[in-house]
Amino acid sequence: MFPEYDVIVVGAGHAGCEAAAAAANMGSKVLLVTMNMQTIAQMSCNPAMGGIAKGQIVREIDALGGYSGIVSDRSMIQFRMLNKSKGPGMWSPRSQNDRMLFASTWREMLENTPNVDFWQDMVSGLIVSRGTIKGIVTGMGQEIRGKCVVLTNGTFLNGVIHIGEKQFGGGRIGEKGATGITEQLVEYGFESARLKTGTPPRIDGRSLDYSKMEIQNGDDEVVGFSYLPVKKILPAEQRCCWITYTSPEVHEILKTGFEQSPMYQGRIKGSGPRYCPSIEDKISRFAERERHQLFVEPEGWSTVEIYVNGFSTSLPEDVQYKALKMVPGFENCKFFRPGYAIEYDYFPPTQLKFTLETKLISNLFFAGQINGTTGYEEAACQGLMAGINASRNAKEQEPLILERSDAYIGVLIDDLINKGTDEPYRMFTSRAEYRTLLRQDNADLRLTELGYKIGLATEERMALMSAKKNRVADVIKTLADFPVEKDMAHQLLHDNSFAPLTERMKAAKLLLRPGIGLKDLIAVIPTLKEKIGDADDLVLEQAEIQIKYDVYIEKEQELVQKMSALEGLTIPENFNYEKLSAISSEARQKLNKIKPRTLGQASRISGVNPSDVQILMVFMGR
Repeated sequence: MFPEYDVIVVGAGHAGCEAAAAAANMGSKVLLVTMNMQTIAQMSCNPAMGGIAKGQIVREIDALGGYSGIVSDRSMIQFRMLNKSKGPGMWSPRSQNDRMLFASTWREMLENTPNVDFWQDMVSGLIVSRGTIKGIVTGMGQEIRGKCVVLTNGTFLNGVIHIGEKQFGGGRIGEKGATGITEQLVEYGFESARLKTGTPPRIDGRSLDYSKMEIQNGDDEVVGFSYLPVKKILPAEQRCCWITYTSPEVHEILKTGFEQSPMYQGRIKGSGPRYCPSIEDKISRFAERERHQLFVEPEGWSTVEIYVNGFSTSLPEDVQYKALKMVPGFENCKFFRPGYAIEYDYFPPTQLKFTLETKLISNLFFAGQINGTTGYEEAACQGLMAGINASRNAKEQEPLILERSDAYIGVLIDDLINKGTDEPYRMFTSRAEYRTLLRQDNADLRLTELGYKIGLATEERMALMSAKKNRVADVIKTLADFPVEKDMAHQLLHDNSFAPLTERMKAAKLLLRPGIGLKDLIAVIPTLKEKIGDADDLVLEQAEIQIKYDVYIEKEQELVQKMSALEGLTIPENFNYEKLSAISSEARQKLNKIKPRTLGQASRISGVNPSDVQILMVFMGR
């Protein structure tokens, strides 16, 4: 009934979809196995993609030839570029998406990808022979052979859902969990553990009073994620979100449910996400705060369902309901379903190679929450890399490994392999020591040629990237050569509190001044506009960034070479980490507990970011 596949992908969440698409587009024969064909690419939590550091990951996936950026652009209902007030290394794209359209678009793209077959069933076991994966066994007893298998099980491995004192098996509300795989892998010598995550209640938007909330509109310019010319919504078409806040009264009501909380009663053993805590976590850990921000997010174009971002909880339903009714705008709210926590198995990722292949079983790959990560974007990029390397393994080709200096994807995988994680891992810009190099605007310039070489990125992508690269170089050369006469930019300089020019200056040098933008220069110097020609906004932005941040980019490139010497730098045995006020409290806790012997060891501790190591290095130098 089934042929032998090159790659079998288990699970059709964000990791599984990217893995299947990547392997198939590289020419491998792929089977995507999911327990429910109707929930492919389900947005199990918030209906959004991107955000701080996560947006960079989506752009990197797109630059390599993955699908997440295209799907996000086609299904977005709002777009915002976060951190625009900071340097470009911190800019992060984020989209609000139509949940149902996102999933249906993913499925449509997969169904239109040659070499992808589908099968609906639970995978209950693996076929292993002499330390090498040979295929899978389904719940209905079929044995399906494959050269490589990618496990992307999400929260389904022995998943248990908690709502107050109630608990029941499931991988998502209304869906059963998956059993059998954890137990078999443990028999083969794998170490497994438990993690937990949660989600907020879903609300009937018709029952809310938005006049009591702050409105949050999208950007005036919809940039999106994909470097391909994907049709996006117009700025005026965007749906708005809203912001409201909890209060001391809300917190007091929530506290009445603590005795029935599965977390406080010890029924949940797994660690939850540090940077996306439940509302009960927030009011317990940050008792001094009188309010917490809640984002009121629509789930799509044609639904009234609302996602209450910031109110993740597993407290009893009646406590959730009473507390939310005290939030401004929610006085008459109606629930679609309560929030809940889910506890599931994962496998500490130190058991993997940098290709995401397991060390114990050849040709078996793990991607997504099975590795201890949290977030759609973190899962998707792991799926992409696992799919790439599974396809290359099946063809006996050399693996593809991204370094920390290549991509946020490289940072994530390096963190997981070297540091492991005992709590759900989330990407931040602070985890990347080379974030000036790894910007969201240049992911195509960094990665598309690599994606093209391995047969993943298309010729269209490569042509667009090459044209952009050449056009940016042309603009930079024009700016380096163009002389700005003393009177050409007088008003622009005055408006930005600069003295008038006393002699002519090259446009590129003038652009180094804070507040002076390339578009500003073009607007006041018509002859410069004529010289530059018809360069689009993205080309102008890229040229400006490369000119303004040239010195910083060069310094980071030097740092790439220097950081390899960390292993030889010994930390004094009685070093006082408490005096390092500039590092995060999490880093201080972990350094005090483990007391690393070298800076290299310190850099691999979960929770100690590269920026923390750099601060530690400075203090040691003193």
